[in-house]
Amino acid sequence: MIECLKKYLVEFIGTFFLVFTIGATAAFGDESCIAPLAIGFVLMVMVYAGGYISGGHYNPAVSLAAAIRGALEWKQWIPYVIFQILGGVCAALLINLLSGGLDAPVKGSFSLAAIIIAEFLFTFALCYVVLHVATSKKTEGNSYYGLAIGSTVMVGAFAVGNICLGAFNPAVAISAFVMGAVCCPCIMLITVATNLVAGACAALIYKCTNVE
Repeated sequence: MIECLKKYLVEFIGTFFLVFTIGATAAFGDESCIAPLAIGFVLMVMVYAGGYISGGHYNPAVSLAAAIRGALEWKQWIPYVIFQILGGVCAALLINLLSGGLDAPVKGSFSLAAIIIAEFLFTFALCYVVLHVATSKKTEGNSYYGLAIGSTVMVGAFAVGNICLGAFNPAVAISAFVMGAVCCPCIMLITVATNLVAGACAALIYKCTNVE
């Protein structure tokens, strides 16, 4: 039980700092702030920090992909998701406290097709990369896994951050709603569902293509 709690705490902390960085760059960043770089790097360092304890998922879609792949016990998936969402929501509430809420929320101007396609592609890419660099026996012990994972999120934020939430993570999407970064609950729910479907698809493709 203690070992499980350690994993859940690491997932809470990692997701907290990921969401806090997202919110802080949006609320306090000036013109010199390049948000995708900060977000990609904070994910990278948190993955390196906690990967050996919990896997460093910080993302319910990644945890789902890991469970389907067999790298995470199914009984652990729900606790992982709970602590990831709690970490993100706590970070969002702290951003609200410090900033009074984000000034430029998304009010539903995104195209539904753009949200689904963009969130699916880069959540798929993220989960696919995680499974290959952090769970495969053939890449076991590598030193680049955190850089690969953080870079995938950074690239996604640069590429499609203007046509969707750029969450690639249900915990981030829910936290963005809490922060007021998105006013329409439908955008949040569509993003969450798309992220989870993408994670499942990435795991199935991994299982079809990877021979261990």
